[in-house]
Amino acid sequence: MNGAPQAPSGGSLRLRLLAGTLAWMLLSIALAGWALRTLFQDHIRQQLQTQLVVQLDQLSAAVEWTSQGGATVPPMAADPRLDQPLSGLYWQVDRLGPAPRAAVARSRSLWDQILTLPPAAPATPSGRDDRVLLLRDAQGHALLTVVRTLQLPEDDAPPLRLLVAGDTALLAEPLQRFTHLLLIALSLLALGLAVAVAAQLQLAMRPLQLLRRQLASVHSGQAARLDGPFPLELQPLVDEFNHVLTENADMVQRARVQAGNLAHAVHTPLSILANAAEQEDTPLARLVTEQVASARRQVDYHLARARAAAAVRATGLRTPVLAPTRALLRTMQRLHADRPLVFELAPQAQDEAFRGEEQDLYELLGNLIDNAGKWARSRVVVDVQREGNRLCFTVDDDGPGIPEALRGRVFERGVQLDEQRPGSGLGLDIVRALVQSYGGSVQTLVSPLGGARLRLCLPAAPPLRS
Repeated sequence: MNGAPQAPSGGSLRLRLLAGTLAWMLLSIALAGWALRTLFQDHIRQQLQTQLVVQLDQLSAAVEWTSQGGATVPPMAADPRLDQPLSGLYWQVDRLGPAPRAAVARSRSLWDQILTLPPAAPATPSGRDDRVLLLRDAQGHALLTVVRTLQLPEDDAPPLRLLVAGDTALLAEPLQRFTHLLLIALSLLALGLAVAVAAQLQLAMRPLQLLRRQLASVHSGQAARLDGPFPLELQPLVDEFNHVLTENADMVQRARVQAGNLAHAVHTPLSILANAAEQEDTPLARLVTEQVASARRQVDYHLARARAAAAVRATGLRTPVLAPTRALLRTMQRLHADRPLVFELAPQAQDEAFRGEEQDLYELLGNLIDNAGKWARSRVVVDVQREGNRLCFTVDDDGPGIPEALRGRVFERGVQLDEQRPGSGLGLDIVRALVQSYGGSVQTLVSPLGGARLRLCLPAAPPLRS
């Protein structure tokens, strides 16, 4: 039983659900953060472009062509950065036509620089006839530039090209501030969602925890079936499990009834044969009496094994051990009343429970205590202690003990160490068969009282839950 292979664990369902949900949630939040940042970046870029178009409109309205063949731009209510050298906001006027010339007029912010358009600069329309270009100044800074061609009304005025440019670094500060606030907001959102997911999983797992407690109660013998408010998804499983428990209990009950019927059916003719043989004193009658006794012992032996096998397959078995042990000690005291024997329970005996049938416990302990009583001179002491998941009984006597060479044969069928003692030699063999059926152990040791110690270990019932 204990050597049965364990099914491989599939891991924690709670952790798998939590990990999957958190991974999908973090991925969604990361994608949402990237999309929001991209939208904001496009928004402030569009804002900068709109400002440049406004500056270009003002420049278009203010530029004039002089009779000396030059362009002038009188002071206008514009951004003060246009007068601050290398501020990142610039304008420039180029002359087109037969004698093109770059920077016939420019803002003070350009200082000694000239904005040069590439021969085939890519551009996108911004409405009207404006073009939007991405240039680089002498320092390598990227400039968002809006370009417009303007024809002044003067007859001698050549076509002019007006440029207004803004350093894209102007976008970095608001984008960085927005990104920082976005990270804080998304982190708080992720934390809140993680807490909500964990709480939701805890609530969702409560029915499974209840199911586990109910199963533990069935296993420990506190309950015969699963009862509780289970959700609709678990109720079919609970119903099927309760059906299996009911079928299992019915099977065990049928096995008990059939064993009892078989015992009754066999013992009745055996009793008739025994009674008939006792009325005569012939070799045949003695042979019949001997064989009937042997048949009765064989029936008891095999019925005990069958009953134990059925009990081992049953679930929820729980038998407290102290009450049956005290009852057996009182019975043995009366059974051996013709001898000065004392049958006692050790003061340190623990009040534990055996995971099996009460009748089997009586059978096991009864044979061991009775055997100890046959050999004891004055005293038999029974103790019970829990050792992990096993319950170990010790039956000590102050008799002559068992030689080491014969200790291994005590539990063999039909073996009697002393033919002068009453008994058939099948009692301890039945003990061995029952113990093997329960997956326990029984052995013979030296007793502190000077005689033999019979040590019996059986599966212990799980502790009762409070």
